[in-house]
Amino acid sequence: MSKKKILLNAFNMNCIGHINHGLWTHPRDTSTRFNTLEYWTELAQLLERGLFDGLFIADIVGVYDVYQQSVDIPLKESIQLPVNDPLLLVSAMAAVTKNLGFGLTANLTYEPPYLFARRMSTLDHLTQGRVGWNIVTGYLDSAAKAMGLTEQVEHDRRYDQADEYLEVLYKLWEGSWENGAVLNDPVQRIYAQPDKVHKVKHAGEFYQVEGYHLCEPSPQRTPVLFQAGSSDRGLRFAGRHAECVFISGQTKAATKIQVDKVRASAVAAGRNPDDIKLFMGLNVIVAPTDAEAQAKREEYLSYASAEAGVAHFASSTGIDFADYELDEPIQYVKSNAIQSATKVLQNNDWTRRKLLEQHALGGRYMTVVGSPEQVADELESWIAETGLDGFNLTRIVTPESYVDFIDLVIPELQRRGSYKTAYDTGSLRQKLFIEGDAHLPERHTGASFRP
Repeated sequence: MSKKKILLNAFNMNCIGHINHGLWTHPRDTSTRFNTLEYWTELAQLLERGLFDGLFIADIVGVYDVYQQSVDIPLKESIQLPVNDPLLLVSAMAAVTKNLGFGLTANLTYEPPYLFARRMSTLDHLTQGRVGWNIVTGYLDSAAKAMGLTEQVEHDRRYDQADEYLEVLYKLWEGSWENGAVLNDPVQRIYAQPDKVHKVKHAGEFYQVEGYHLCEPSPQRTPVLFQAGSSDRGLRFAGRHAECVFISGQTKAATKIQVDKVRASAVAAGRNPDDIKLFMGLNVIVAPTDAEAQAKREEYLSYASAEAGVAHFASSTGIDFADYELDEPIQYVKSNAIQSATKVLQNNDWTRRKLLEQHALGGRYMTVVGSPEQVADELESWIAETGLDGFNLTRIVTPESYVDFIDLVIPELQRRGSYKTAYDTGSLRQKLFIEGDAHLPERHTGASFRP
């Protein structure tokens, strides 16, 4: 019986400090070049050399101003500030690659669905079907105020709006243009057949849309749908819409529970449990020997900023940890921020000192350190024991973290039969699911909007 092949995305962001804060000060880190096209095209070519399934680009609208009630530390340590638009990177990266997928984060709360549908269809055309959308609804009050609201929309209400937003998109992507609408026949002078192109009419609670989708059907029509949300409402949303779910895990037992919940949510929505691929965020520090890897970890720690990591986490929870003494228990407060982040604090057994220790590497993702064999053992173990499908691999020092993984870990995984030795053909959806269809499967709710 062949081994389950591990799926792999590089986890990145169009900014300097993404997950592991403070490492921009490392002498081998090049993340301050993020404003240049070459930074991204070189990264895309590197990841394609490593046969990565995709580059998953996070994004945030707003700033992290909860810690100390200011943006002083986010500005000094560049905690996702400045941050540039992720979608504008894709055309350049697609031009220098053939197979790498692109998972793009866009906040639907502030994006009109009609125009967003066109932007994603355009990218799907230009990449020949290699784009996915990471669906987010936002969680920062700073973003809401910048966009003209007095405060963030309530958590579950944001998902109600998201459900309707997806309905509008499905109508545009799946229903506006029929298969065969485009003839491209200069002799008959018919590019598209009018009887096969339909006006979308949507009158809902959040959106009023009447119009034709501006793009002809792209290779995937609907991009691959990514989502990250582990609240009860987020899980219901994922079960209905998501094709890939991104989770944050600390232990295998807790991660397996999360994985099982996501798969159950798919079944509850009339889908198969394996209709959703699950990825976990992960740091890897690897070197030819364990001793060298441990030494590299110590070197990285000397440049990391634990306080910057805690400042980032403060905005994820909506709690200003700077208000607490080092060993004073942090009081759980129900907030409108990320539910899974606030849940961590529910037992009131966290202190600022404990948070600083957890964020020693500048972030709180699980870190695997060791030789190629040790790292491969650990990755295979996580896949086998949790039911995960793959990982979103963070950068610690860029591009060194990816280079090390590609040169050292991937050959070891390939030797074991746990990682592909060549790309499959087809769109991003076909590469991830190997079902032979670039479009949403019939059992997905989006398919019901086809004419």
